[in-house]
Amino acid sequence: MGDYVRRLQLPGGSADLARRTPLALRLHMDIPLLLLLLALTGFGLVVLYSASGKQLGTVIRQGQYFLLAYGVMFAAAQVDLQRYQRWTPWLYPLAVALLVAVMFVGVGAKGAQRWLEVAGFRFQPSEILKLVMPLTVAWYLAARSLPPRFKYVLACLVLVSLPSALILLQPDLGTALLIAASGLFVLFMAGIGWRYIAGAVVLAVMSAWPVWMYGLKDYQKQRILTLLNPESDKLGAGWNIIQSKTAIGSGGWDGKGWLNGTQSQLDFLPESHTDFIIAVLAEEFGLRGVLVLLAIYLLIILRGFWIAVNASSNFGRMVAGSLTLTFFVYIFVNMGMVAGLLPVVGVPLPLVSAGGTSVVTLMAGFGVLMAVATADTGSRR
Repeated sequence: MGDYVRRLQLPGGSADLARRTPLALRLHMDIPLLLLLLALTGFGLVVLYSASGKQLGTVIRQGQYFLLAYGVMFAAAQVDLQRYQRWTPWLYPLAVALLVAVMFVGVGAKGAQRWLEVAGFRFQPSEILKLVMPLTVAWYLAARSLPPRFKYVLACLVLVSLPSALILLQPDLGTALLIAASGLFVLFMAGIGWRYIAGAVVLAVMSAWPVWMYGLKDYQKQRILTLLNPESDKLGAGWNIIQSKTAIGSGGWDGKGWLNGTQSQLDFLPESHTDFIIAVLAEEFGLRGVLVLLAIYLLIILRGFWIAVNASSNFGRMVAGSLTLTFFVYIFVNMGMVAGLLPVVGVPLPLVSAGGTSVVTLMAGFGVLMAVATADTGSRR
């Protein structure tokens, strides 16, 4: 099946279209998605103030990151979808080259070498791949018949494996898995056959033991063992999970009230303003607050899928679907990790946890999503 394009034809041509197109579409903004993102980031700042120990400076700094991220989102939305398709073959090798540079001149911290520093500015090249990877696989498949044949699936796996392996060497297992998932989600959106998915599941099961024996480092094995029995090392590896589950359980339905959480305010809860911020929310706002956050996340995901289904091209559909599914995985992994259902892998709660690079990358992805939603409407810069 070749690519398809949906276009709106009006009697007056482009002038009539420009006159009738709403302002939001001319600015390439999807209003429902924008409102949901504003609600999410606003809620996140409220929770962050408490999670950071009432540090107003932390909230202001995160607010500045959000302003930058919204600016990046707006700029990304202005780019025509066909330009993304043309630029992608150059973005992928550039992103891989930055990952190679990390191996030789990267900046290390806490036993990991993941950052590059240029003119005093430090950034994490692997974050760029969270956007470049789905664009790359979608670009490759958009020029071919769908669903993809076996040789094209293999080529996509090579494109996914190269940067994922480089990120594993940093080491950063969580980010590597997320980036690999973003590429594989494009294959799923391309209509890959269920026999490939079943084969991948069988291969994953068969490789579990070799990966455990030879692929995982000692601290990664310890995280999995701690997940199975956190009480085995209550004051060490199991401390994070035990305190997190204590905070979540003590919140009940109503919560203890904003700024009144004992686990977070008394510093029992580790990384309370980053990876474990959902535990702060559960303790202070209770299950009701968690359900409100989940409702916002769910509406964002549903809007993303709506954009994917109504995309005007195969490229846009695959990119939008992959970005939406990757956003879901972020939420699932973080909440599963904090609840003690998944190993601790250092994945922040999207647009709620404190952070800079990850926030900008996520919002850039939403900018691309808006570019897909408003494709073929208004004029492009």
